[in-house]
Amino acid sequence: METQLAHTDVRNIIENNPNVLLDFYADWCGPCQTLLPTINKLADELKDDVVIKKINVDEYQELASEFSIRNIPTLIFFKDGKATDRHTGLITERNLRDKINRLK
Repeated sequence: METQLAHTDVRNIIENNPNVLLDFYADWCGPCQTLLPTINKLADELKDDVVIKKINVDEYQELASEFSIRNIPTLIFFKDGKATDRHTGLITERNLRDKINRLK
């Protein structure tokens, strides 16, 4: 499943989907790579409930700046177009699943 998100798509995705999770990461980031299998698994499992997209902070520095990303991985949760939660650093699959379930 392709989860990359380009700058031009971000606002459209957030505004047109009730539940969105953005994962800000970098390819060189160890914790980001540790989180990657969990993100991909949940993106596949929960595709009918939440849109999960990844944003590479090296490729999309403007987006990282716009969303005030200072550390990675950073996950931002959106409900009906508004940011409702943010998590920086590693997170267990269970805790991430709980946060996503609170969006629904």
